[in-house]
Amino acid sequence: MIKLEKLTKNFPGLKRPAVDDLTLEIDKGEVCVLVGPSGCGKTTTMKMINRLCEPDGGEVYLDGKKTSEMDEIDLRRGIGYVIQQIGLFPHMNIKENVATVPRELGWSEEKIDKRIDELLELMGLDPEVYKERLPAALSGGQRQRVGVARALAADPPVMLMDEPFAAVDPITRARLQNEFLRILEKMEKTIIFVTHDINEAIKMGDKIAVLKEGKLVQHATPQALLDEPADDFVAQLVGRNRSIKRLHLIRVEEIIEEEVDRLSVPQNYSRKEIEEKLAESEIGALMVIDENGCLVGRVDQKSLDEKTGDTAGELIQEIHDTVTADATLNDTLSVMLESGEAYAPVIDEEKKYFRDIITLQDLLEELRDS
Repeated sequence: MIKLEKLTKNFPGLKRPAVDDLTLEIDKGEVCVLVGPSGCGKTTTMKMINRLCEPDGGEVYLDGKKTSEMDEIDLRRGIGYVIQQIGLFPHMNIKENVATVPRELGWSEEKIDKRIDELLELMGLDPEVYKERLPAALSGGQRQRVGVARALAADPPVMLMDEPFAAVDPITRARLQNEFLRILEKMEKTIIFVTHDINEAIKMGDKIAVLKEGKLVQHATPQALLDEPADDFVAQLVGRNRSIKRLHLIRVEEIIEEEVDRLSVPQNYSRKEIEEKLAESEIGALMVIDENGCLVGRVDQKSLDEKTGDTAGELIQEIHDTVTADATLNDTLSVMLESGEAYAPVIDEEKKYFRDIITLQDLLEELRDS
C-alpha cells in the first residue's frame, strides 16, 4: 500500500541527511510504527508521504502510484492525519471539526451528519452530548478521540499518526491505545504510526521500523525485534527487560477462562454463603455482580470483619480498578501495581459485565512460557 524507495531529505545546516536512502514497504491493512530517538527522521519521513515536506531524492508510492505525480491537495484529502497536538480548530464545534474533509470533498449534509454520528459513537462519545461542544470543553483524551474521528471522517485508506497519544496521562494513554486497536479491528486501514516509545511501538505495531540518523536499522515484527535485535543499538532501544515487554504482545482475552460463577456472588448472597465460598477463593475475595451480570464491587474477609450487613450488597467494597478484555497483559500489570492488588477483574467494555480475574500468578506463568 505504501512504498518508500531510496527516500532522502536534506535540511540546510545539518551535517547529514535527515532521512538517508530509506527504502520501506508497508502492506495493506498493516500498522507500521516508526521508532527511534529524536532527530532520527521519523516525522520527516511521515511528512514526505503526504508531501508536507518534499523529498530531495527517491520516491513515495501510494497503492502503486507515485505521490510526486499526484495533486498534493487531493493526496492529503485522501490520507488521515493525526498529530500530537491534535490540532482541532478552537472556534469550531466538534461536528464542524469532524466534518472538515467531507465538506471539502463535497459530501451532502445528510451524509456528513450520518458519518459524524457513526464516528463519535465509535469513539465512545455520545453525538447528542458532544457534537455542539467546542474543543475547550473537552478533556485531553476526548479531544484526542475527536482528532482520530476527524482523520477517519472521509474513510481514508491510509492514516498517518505522529505521536498521537503523547500529550495525555499514562492511564488515559493506555485506554486510548486499546480503544484505537479495537477500532482498527472494525476497519481496514494502512497506518504509519510515529513514536519514540518502544513500549508503545511493540503494543501498537504489526511491524516496527527502527530508525537511526535517518537510516533504517531494522524492520520486523514486535516479536522478532524482541527475539533478535539487529545490532547493539536496537538491543539498547528495546532494553533489558524484554520478558516484561512481551506482555505487550498478549491480550487479556487470549488467556481468560471466564469462570464467572466460581469467582463471583450475586448481591443477595448471604453472609454464611459468602464465608463458605470465600474459603475457596485463591485471591481472598469475591466479585459482587448485579442481576445483569455487571460488576458492582467485591467482598473479602475485611468486609465480613468490619461491616454488619447480611448480604453481599450490604458488605460490598469498592473495586480499585479493572481491565477490559482487549487490554494487554502489560496494561494489567500496571493496574495491579497502581491498585496494590495481586489481581485485576476483567470486564466487558460496553456493558461492564464481569468476565474473569487476572492474577499476578497468571502473568508470571505467561512470562515463563514466553
